Amino acid sequence: MVQPPLARSRARPWKALAGLALAGLWLQLAGCASAPGAVDPAAAEPASVEAVYGVKVEGLRLSAAGSMLDFRYRVLDAEKAAPLLDGKVQPYLFDPAHGAKLGVPDTPVLGRMRQTSRNHNIRTDHTYFILFGNPGKAVQSGDTVSLLLGQVKITDLTVH
Repeated sequence: MVQPPLARSRARPWKALAGLALAGLWLQLAGCASAPGAVDPAAAEPASVEAVYGVKVEGLRLSAAGSMLDFRYRVLDAEKAAPLLDGKVQPYLFDPAHGAKLGVPDTPVLGRMRQTSRNHNIRTDHTYFILFGNPGKAVQSGDTVSLLLGQVKITDLTVH
């Protein structure tokens, strides 16, 4: 079926934009893994994450065919959750089984793939996300990782 000329011209910029975004994402993912480090994330127990950081972890799931990890959390106390939404601090997941740090991709088109607070406007009872690159699909479903973000350390996060 032949599309009218107007419909074709509208579809092309979106295809080009999507292609650029994916290309940028893959280039950034290649640089997200770090060499094994001597990081020992002594942190809050998962049961006390709500009390210490004012958030409820909703999940850590594989996404984008295993090339990304999607971390979701709900803010219960905006004041305690502020460090999680600080855009100046770079979060990463530490995978002790593989000794790797998985960072947040920063693409030219989409920017950093995480939510941050602007003007300290953190909404209580709102779900936020952070997307982490998983180059080489090293982290698999069932693995246990730790979230490290400045002084925030959340351990024993199981990937689903």
